[in-house]
Amino acid sequence: MNLRTFLMQSADLSQGSCVENFSAKWVETGVDAKTQIVGQEDICADEFILLNGCLSSTISDPDGKEVCVGLYVGPCVVTPNIARTRAGQSLVSITATTEAQIARINSDLLTELMIASEPIRNWANSVLRDALSHKADREWCLAALGGSDRLMWFRETYSGYEDIFNHALIASFLGVTPVTLSRLRHGGSGPEVSA
Repeated sequence: MNLRTFLMQSADLSQGSCVENFSAKWVETGVDAKTQIVGQEDICADEFILLNGCLSSTISDPDGKEVCVGLYVGPCVVTPNIARTRAGQSLVSITATTEAQIARINSDLLTELMIASEPIRNWANSVLRDALSHKADREWCLAALGGSDRLMWFRETYSGYEDIFNHALIASFLGVTPVTLSRLRHGGSGPEVSA
């Protein structure tokens, strides 16, 4: 999908004439599968839209254990910078799991555009609200549900993702081990959470 078409899908931007100018401010690039777009602890001042392909967002602990905190299938907006950085440093790594087409814009430039344009401001605020809502839903899932219910929630919330993403990533996203996820997918039972 091209950026202009994606932006025009928003009710906030579909009526305005600002889409041409707004879309021209983004830089589009193609990335190969397994390309790291942003590394954890990198200085990152960009916002991203995934136009085509798939991305994952992960956090690594000091021992190198990686936990998946986000799965994206284009076209979609990647979690906004304000929710994935602290003091300008990325809290997560974002990696292409397939070939992907992304658009990026500097966060400060986006803020300037938001100040100057109500439709852009409304669009960006809506994106942030949606991202925070998804984050809260996942946190609720991990805190309140057992393994089989987590998988059911995932299937309802992320329909089709089970056929797109590596099952180890999905298991990590759901806070279960890959073995537990395999058992749950095949109707068995196992430990409810990862070790």
